[in-house]
Amino acid sequence: MPLSKRLTEMQIKFAELLVFNEGRKTATECAIEAGYEKDSAYVRASLLRNPKKFPLVVKYISELREEMQKKHEITFERHVTELAKLRDESRKKGAWSAAINAEVARGKAAGLYIEQKIIKHGKLEDMTEKELEIKMKQIMEDHKGLIVDADFDVVNEKEKNQELISKE
Repeated sequence: MPLSKRLTEMQIKFAELLVFNEGRKTATECAIEAGYEKDSAYVRASLLRNPKKFPLVVKYISELREEMQKKHEITFERHVTELAKLRDESRKKGAWSAAINAEVARGKAAGLYIEQKIIKHGKLEDMTEKELEIKMKQIMEDHKGLIVDADFDVVNEKEKNQELISKE
C-alpha cells in the first residue's frame, strides 16, 4: 500500500477528534465518530497512529497537540491575569469568598506567601516535670510581648518555693 501524499477528510476528522477529546474519548471512539466502520475502528485507530503506515496523520496529530499546548500554556502572566479576572467577576457578583480566594491565589503565584510547616516530634506526656518547667519558662521568655496578662512574679515565686522544697 503506497503512502498517501495528503490527508483525507476522515483522517483529518479523526486527528482532530483524538486531540480535542484527549482523555475523554478513546481512539476507537474517535475513529467511529470520524466515519470509520465500527467493526474495524479499533484496528483503524491503531493504524492511523502508526508513523510508518500513516506519517501524515501522525504529523497532523502532533501539530494539533503542539497547537493545543501553546494555546493552553500556563505562564505566570496569564495565570495572574486569569486569577484577577476571576477575582473581579466574583467581586461583581458579591461572591466575596471566591474573590478573596482568587486574590490569595494570585499572591501565592507571585510568591508573596510562604507556606511553612513545622513538624515537631515528641509529646508533652513524655516530658518530665522538670523538662516541662524549663519548656514553659522558655516559652514565657520567648513570648513576653504577647503574653500581656500573665503574672510572672507568681510563676517565679512558685518556682522558688519548689527549689527550696527540693533542697530540703
